[in-house]
Amino acid sequence: MESTIAQQNTAAEYQQLHDLLAPWNQTHVLRFWDQLTADAQQHLTDQILNIDFALLSELREQQCDHESADRAASRAEPPAACRPQELDASEREAARAAGAHLLRSGKCGVVIVAGGQGSRLGFEHPKGMYPIGPVSGASLFQILVEKIRATAARYDISIPLYLMTSPATHEETLAFFAANDRFGLAQDELFVFCQGTMPGVDESGRLILSAPDTIFMSPDGHGGMLAAMQRSGAFDHMQVHGIEHLFYCQVDNALVDLPGEEFLGYHLLSDSEVTTQVIAKQDPLEKVGNVVSVDGCLKIIEYSDLPASCAQLRCEDGRLRLWAGNLAVHAFRVDFLTSCCEGDARLPFHVAHKKIAFINAEGNSEKPQSPNGIKYEQFIFDLLPRASSAIVVEVQEADCFAPLKNASGKDSPDDVRSKMSQLYHRWLVAAGIDVPEDTVLEISPLAALGPEDLTDVAACERLSGSWYIGRG
Repeated sequence: MESTIAQQNTAAEYQQLHDLLAPWNQTHVLRFWDQLTADAQQHLTDQILNIDFALLSELREQQCDHESADRAASRAEPPAACRPQELDASEREAARAAGAHLLRSGKCGVVIVAGGQGSRLGFEHPKGMYPIGPVSGASLFQILVEKIRATAARYDISIPLYLMTSPATHEETLAFFAANDRFGLAQDELFVFCQGTMPGVDESGRLILSAPDTIFMSPDGHGGMLAAMQRSGAFDHMQVHGIEHLFYCQVDNALVDLPGEEFLGYHLLSDSEVTTQVIAKQDPLEKVGNVVSVDGCLKIIEYSDLPASCAQLRCEDGRLRLWAGNLAVHAFRVDFLTSCCEGDARLPFHVAHKKIAFINAEGNSEKPQSPNGIKYEQFIFDLLPRASSAIVVEVQEADCFAPLKNASGKDSPDDVRSKMSQLYHRWLVAAGIDVPEDTVLEISPLAALGPEDLTDVAACERLSGSWYIGRG
């Protein structure tokens, strides 16, 4: 009797799901329903009920318009920018003073997006756990958190960290921070939240099954931060703690100047809603986003969408016309971010054609040799055109940018460690400390945030061919 009732309930549930999926031509995801356990059926049901099919249909109808990207590129102009090397000392000092005032007020928080894994590095863990310290082997997480703690100590305030994970990294990240006592952050100074996901579809717009009971899902991009903050209560936390501005960066940039007094100062003095950090590109085809002005609005054109004819344009003095390369480092006004969560203010989704493993009609797993599916992502830089006031601030790449991306070559662990060591060498030289050129160096952020903090090297540990300067 109980078995008959269970079968009837299962049949009724199947029919309800079928009726939900049929108008969207997605009933194929139920093809293995009768082979699934009750738990597996529930898992698939939960996934289906959490998919916005109207949104998927809308995205399907919005074809990627390469012509519009070309048109935008043809109208692109260099952005108005704060270029510190072109400012006099008093202007830069005013910016540093303004940034220091903001930090001292306790109204600035930090958001780090850390949803990625280190798969390309052969490291099957959250990328923030990667041991990147040239001497200590400290993780990216530890180095970035210690920059926050050192800045907080300098101004005798608390700086909360809002850390965005993904479903693939969330639990392991929580466990890593717990095992390391949050790297010294107080419990209320760390707010970890998880970004959302979007289903992947094939080229015809049909959902992809990655297992008989599982619809393929992927993170919704760093632009999913807004919805995730709202959903998690992060904005409420900011309001309670009086946070009015956020410094934003990605977890893989070991040299990020976090939170950067001078950068925050330009942001504050300009009453900017979004401030973006850039470097001067050396190669016109460099694989970084291009920060440009189009019809008076700042926006970022991806390197893949910028025609070479536009990228290679030069000014009369020989410098690149579209010179500003995006570093994925921003400052945001919190009230601007919350306003972008209201009504129909959703960020657009971008299309990425990817190879997605799938379960075929016979229930066997297949790994395609070429892109077979579409992932939808939102990008945080699409906030730029929405800002009524936005500015660009140039920084020096060697001082602020060393992203960990690849297993070898440029942006590899060896490359990043070398750039870190070179920066610390310049700091010591600037502080009047003689160091052999071939010395591998590491300076803990708790010991120094810049050469001005290196009054002595009493805490320096001389190892074989390397120095580590820890907390003094």
